[in-house]
Amino acid sequence: MKNGYKKPDLKTVYYDKEIEKISSLDGKNFAITGTTSGTGFIAAKTVAKKGARVFLLNRKSNRSKKSYDLLSEFCPDADFVNIECDLQSFESVKKASQMIINECKDGLDALCNNAGVMALKDQATNDGFDIQMQTNHLSHFLLTKELIPILKKAADNKGESRVVNHSSIARFGVKKLEAKYFEKKGGNLGGNGSNMLLSAFIPQGRWTRYAQTKLANAAFTACLHEKFQNKNLNIKSMVAHPGLAVTELQNTTVKDGGMGAWITSQFMKSGQTMEDGAIGIIKCMSDSNAKSGEFYGPGKGKMDGKGPVVKFELEDFYDNKESKDLLWNKSCEAIGEDFLI
Repeated sequence: MKNGYKKPDLKTVYYDKEIEKISSLDGKNFAITGTTSGTGFIAAKTVAKKGARVFLLNRKSNRSKKSYDLLSEFCPDADFVNIECDLQSFESVKKASQMIINECKDGLDALCNNAGVMALKDQATNDGFDIQMQTNHLSHFLLTKELIPILKKAADNKGESRVVNHSSIARFGVKKLEAKYFEKKGGNLGGNGSNMLLSAFIPQGRWTRYAQTKLANAAFTACLHEKFQNKNLNIKSMVAHPGLAVTELQNTTVKDGGMGAWITSQFMKSGQTMEDGAIGIIKCMSDSNAKSGEFYGPGKGKMDGKGPVVKFELEDFYDNKESKDLLWNKSCEAIGEDFLI
């Protein structure tokens, strides 16, 4: 299939029971990136139905307009705020941040850095960075930095606030973070090799760049957790992975040449629906028992593609001084600003 792949017909197993456990979120402000489809769409719909005001951060497109209309149809009593935010542009991220700050006079209860792209071609953003690293991590790093004041305000006024990152099983695709992937070397970071299995043994191409971004998401969580704890802030830093969730992510990757249509169709038969894949980030945003420094994922947690969501500890291969220092220093260098907490 040249233009995509045939999605498997899977049944949602765990979502409904998990959502029943969520208490009212009335009076809370949530910001979520990447809500036009997939886990972000489900997360936005879920917390809105529980009463939260939800800021939808997406690049301006027909998809963002349609998804906004669809969410409003699903949740007619909800308060959705459309915010234009192109994660391939630091300038756009800063503008979006200021709009949220202006709207959240009593603070932001949760920021969910959900949006992501997968296994795209070796190309640079206008800012000069790898398109995957800027979209998946660097712009989220900047967004979090900009919104720290209103996250602090919510923590002071309401007792806590949260930053939720979205990683992936792909974090195991590389052994450690490498500085070059955080630098202005977009378009010169390994080419367009698309062999997912080979990249786990011989670092190359699309999947290695993707794995670096997903490892960065987890390491960023570890950094924030440590810094929030050291400053005695009531801001929680958590991370989740969706397992093999069937979303538009695979379709985009197939169209870009990162995966074959037939093999993707077969591979995703062992996955789960986007509803079940969204449970991790939803729990991180809304579960009153969720603690800072926790990782949520399906099944046995670390590597399972599907199953009930469990929590586990942050892992040593990124939750260490070397990885955290590299992540923080190179990310600050990339955005051209210090991130002081």
